[in-house]
Amino acid sequence: MKSEKLRWGILGAGNIAKKFVLGVQGSYHCDVIAIGSRSKEKAENFAREFDIPGSYGNYEDLLGDPEVDAVYISTPHPFHARWAIQSARAGKHILCEKPLAINYPEAMRVVAAAKENDVSLMEAFMYRCHPQTAKTVELIGEGAIGEVKVIQASFSFHAGFNPDSRLYNNELGGGGILDVGCYPVSMARLIAGSAAGKAFLDPVDVKGTGHLCETGVDDYAAAVLHFPNDVIAQVSCGIGVNQDNICRIYGTEGDIVVPLPWTPGIEGESSAILLHKGGKEEEITVQPDRPLYGIEADTLAENVERRQAPSPAMSWDDTLGNMKTLDAWRDSFGFLYNSERPEGEIPPATGTPPAPRRDAGMLYGEIEGIDKKISRLVMGVDKVFGQNFANAMFDDYYERGGNCFDSAFIYGGGACERELGRWIRMRKLRDNVVLLDKGAHTPHCNPQSLTDQLMESLERLQTDYIDIYMLHRDNPDVPVDEFADVLNEHYDAGRIHAFGGSNWSIDRIEELNRYASSNGLKGFSAISNNFSLARMLQPPWKGCMASSSNEWRRWLEDNQMPLMPWSSQAQGFYAVGDPGNTGNKDMVRCWYSDDNFQRLERARRLASEMEVETINIALAYVLCQPFPTFPLIGPKSVFETLSCFNALDIELTPDQIKWLDLEE
Repeated sequence: MKSEKLRWGILGAGNIAKKFVLGVQGSYHCDVIAIGSRSKEKAENFAREFDIPGSYGNYEDLLGDPEVDAVYISTPHPFHARWAIQSARAGKHILCEKPLAINYPEAMRVVAAAKENDVSLMEAFMYRCHPQTAKTVELIGEGAIGEVKVIQASFSFHAGFNPDSRLYNNELGGGGILDVGCYPVSMARLIAGSAAGKAFLDPVDVKGTGHLCETGVDDYAAAVLHFPNDVIAQVSCGIGVNQDNICRIYGTEGDIVVPLPWTPGIEGESSAILLHKGGKEEEITVQPDRPLYGIEADTLAENVERRQAPSPAMSWDDTLGNMKTLDAWRDSFGFLYNSERPEGEIPPATGTPPAPRRDAGMLYGEIEGIDKKISRLVMGVDKVFGQNFANAMFDDYYERGGNCFDSAFIYGGGACERELGRWIRMRKLRDNVVLLDKGAHTPHCNPQSLTDQLMESLERLQTDYIDIYMLHRDNPDVPVDEFADVLNEHYDAGRIHAFGGSNWSIDRIEELNRYASSNGLKGFSAISNNFSLARMLQPPWKGCMASSSNEWRRWLEDNQMPLMPWSSQAQGFYAVGDPGNTGNKDMVRCWYSDDNFQRLERARRLASEMEVETINIALAYVLCQPFPTFPLIGPKSVFETLSCFNALDIELTPDQIKWLDLEE
């Protein structure tokens, strides 16, 4: 019979793990039943000291223990993301020590893993679970000091410089911002949010600075955060200098001082909040009924069914916002860990080289000239993410079975190709991925520019060939034979394995292919025009062409020409389209029409029946055509990627396609 208490395993047998065990011993709903360490001897000694029945000499075996319901991750910072993801995939609920990851891209992958595997996840800011913090939020919410204007918060100590210690070790994520600066940032975001009637707010501007010591980590740092409600926060931290470690909140009618904001009532003792108003000081005492870490563990246990604990505990969005702010603080003075530098080997968040998961569920197709299977969903690489974010996005997509990437010479001034090329080099995946790249965009749409841009794209992508190369635009002033000839020259040289055109007309495609056939040359193997359930009214960019008309669909079906459509989900129309929402002028110009809103309404009805998102229906529409399609998707986060992949499970019938097309 399953225990009524949540049964915990601990990953990591360090000092913080000992504090957690002592706290759990005073909890209401939790038991620690297993400890895991990289050393079997250390795990056994820890288990004996705290009377824990199970001990493991590695983390994998602990995660495989069916008796363990939840894990507390207390490893050094760089290993948080790895073991949180592995814990989620093992079906364990997760309490992970702060920070959840080294940076936002890693944290994004952790949260996505928890969401996808339907487990509870909470970042272990224990002060956020304490009643002192809840009382502070209550005071702010009820206007005890009027309108909040300024927040001052610090967490700093003098550890004494030791380059071999975790705190100063670059490879272990040392430094003040991640170790303790995350506390005042999280408090400032919480208080600014409370002042606005929200669980938290993210700053609209972060101006930070810091001092990097000889190991390349910050030993002291400070930042100013400006919030959308005009609250200003001054935050500071350090591992090389003592500060007062308190939180002050200034309002129009008074101020609040929290003398012990970060470690209130470690063993269950009372703590105090000082309220200054009208020239008087009121001491508000808070008496918890459990130790601090026991409250934290119980907070997860009490909310395990809902997967996230309510504020002021850390929700997933709260954690992600905090990580973004910490990244911005570090970016302000150019602080990157060695493991984050694009010229190095940025490790995957999972800790292991990315590989398609067995349960990925990807669909694949073929294109003439390509000797690899090609994922039916193509990752659009048209945004400059920054290498760490790009790696997280590409790793996630590849693990889901995606292997085809679309980019172009002009995207991001070359940065998009460079980020993609670095990722392929870091992961050693050139033989496993399919590159769709484009060049010769207007006004440089001519054979010589095609050659010049192709050669530069190969250099940026760090490869000697591109699987599918496409003319990004057509130029009717250039005879098709000139384009065909130069494309075949590069094909014969092995620089491209197949080619086609983006935003080309039927007449020009047929003319080029006739010329190629008559002269023993290769013709277009695929095209990349727009195609979506919504009909494009005007092109988003000059020279763009849609293939959604009846004429185009008949031609595609008759010729079975593979289509790799851009804006396959009508640039988000099926997510945010609304006749009353006219703020996005480009969306209104390109997609707002009566018949598109009729299609949107039908897609919503079908999505409701199938219990999926409307945008999934829109993407499934493209996938379920009677001709080969490889729709391009442009996710901005791994959460959007996950949403897109849900469309792979939807099979629309020909009758449903006609109904969505308003043909029935």
